[in-house]
Amino acid sequence: MTDEPIPQGGKLSSFRQVPRTGVIYATSEATKLGFSMQDPDWCNLGQGQPETGPLPGAPDRVHAVAVSVDDQEYAPVAGLWELREEVAGLYNRLYRRGLPSQYKAENVSISGGGRTSLTRAAASLGRVNMGHFLPDYTAYEELLDLFRTFTPIPILLEGERGYAFTVDDLRREVTGRGLSALLLSNPCNPTGKLVQGEELARWVELARELECAMLMDEFYSHYVWTAPPGRLPVESAARYVEDVDRDPIVLFDGLTKNWRYPGWRVTWTVGPRKVIDAVASAGSFLDGGGSKPLQRAAIPLLAEEAVRQETEAIHRTFGEKRRHMLDALETMGVRIDRAPDGTFYCWGNLANLPAPLNDGMGFFREALRRKVIVVPGEFFDVNPGKRRARHVARFRSYVRFSFGPSLETLEKAFERLAAMIQERSSATASVG
Repeated sequence: MTDEPIPQGGKLSSFRQVPRTGVIYATSEATKLGFSMQDPDWCNLGQGQPETGPLPGAPDRVHAVAVSVDDQEYAPVAGLWELREEVAGLYNRLYRRGLPSQYKAENVSISGGGRTSLTRAAASLGRVNMGHFLPDYTAYEELLDLFRTFTPIPILLEGERGYAFTVDDLRREVTGRGLSALLLSNPCNPTGKLVQGEELARWVELARELECAMLMDEFYSHYVWTAPPGRLPVESAARYVEDVDRDPIVLFDGLTKNWRYPGWRVTWTVGPRKVIDAVASAGSFLDGGGSKPLQRAAIPLLAEEAVRQETEAIHRTFGEKRRHMLDALETMGVRIDRAPDGTFYCWGNLANLPAPLNDGMGFFREALRRKVIVVPGEFFDVNPGKRRARHVARFRSYVRFSFGPSLETLEKAFERLAAMIQERSSATASVG
């Protein structure tokens, strides 16, 4: 599952082997077999980005970015003031109309990518216990291990319960384990479980009551499949905050998924001013700030009508792909513990497939031979510092399937995977 270790001896012994995230591992292994993003014969159902081309009903895609003389300079570490104002306005329009407490530019920090935003926040935490869920986003593993000021505490979720976690469950974890912070993706990458509506309101209330900071990765918050009718299909904990400067709710989002511009690396953190001051200070030594021209180019993308059009286009196009994927996986015999409430992923349980396809890594290897990429489930068993023994990994029979690619690519992949499963089933039956 890892690359060749760094040779020991000489100067190289000063460096440790740094693990790759699940997506990078999967694409690296595929590259060894000839994978290229430009090769249309490959089907990348492991990708963590949405299709980035035009969608019916969406605003025109940006094909050029003007760079003024001033934009050749560094951007402020906290981001361009104009963009910070626009992000604050976006949250107020989407989630806080009519509420007395409103986000302002001072409640926003801009970063050069989602991992950068999260790293700034992690570097700003004190000596606390921070809870994190299993399964969750693969990149959290190294992030949770890198900074030694806080202690990561895993919280197990069960597929048999549809990965549900009630506010009472949360209260027991926070009080019983002495949690002062909680990190989670919402909607969850990879399961698609979304804490939303009244349930999310109670989570925010509990965070306020127990003074437990919630660091909520909302990068898929516009890929919501269970929104109430008549409302824009988006969700955020920002909707349930009482006081934007006092409630311990810190939110992460950006152009990466919800605007389908992952290559721009323009993201933001939204939260109380004290937190924003801290993460901006962390950015001054971690990364120095993001791209000034791209931050300026991002401002028009956050206009109210542009956001509405893009979100509705995503909902139509990706909603259709979601239906196709759920139907195809069910036909193949891949079990879905919970149809995704959000994201563009399906978390597939392979337990009912013939060996070796009932193992995530085995399925991955066999699919690669057919030019289909998926991500083995064991990568989402977030295990900072590898403190838990490998043999207790709970998600070895799972794979994450992405419906980020085009429908044409998905259908090609489904045909190949169905043939792979049928071939293995027939071989197993003949032996039996």
